[in-house]
Amino acid sequence: MSDVADLLSAAFLVAGALLSLAAGIGVVRFPDVLSRMHAATKPQILGLLLILIGVGLRLRTGADIATLVLVGVFQLATAPVAAQMVGRAAYRAGRHRSDLLVTDELADAAPANPDR
Repeated sequence: MSDVADLLSAAFLVAGALLSLAAGIGVVRFPDVLSRMHAATKPQILGLLLILIGVGLRLRTGADIATLVLVGVFQLATAPVAAQMVGRAAYRAGRHRSDLLVTDELADAAPANPDR
């Protein structure tokens, strides 16, 4: 059983590393901030979770697995919020390319009423 866990651990580590590599390439190659933000969050989080699962399968101790679960939960909670904030700041600063947007929901929104 230990050999199977080690093989699964290696597979998870390689898959996570490849997803993290894809995220890094996307950050460098994509044309604007919004695309780069997407590349930095989606595959990076999945890659990190796969790496954490691989490390957990390799270590197999309760304290180590608890620490890895905390790291994973923290990343799942903070990465989407950080990406949302970066995207909003880039949009408000005009650092996006409107020609790449399929739907611009922020431009379509009605202006806020200051009397409310």
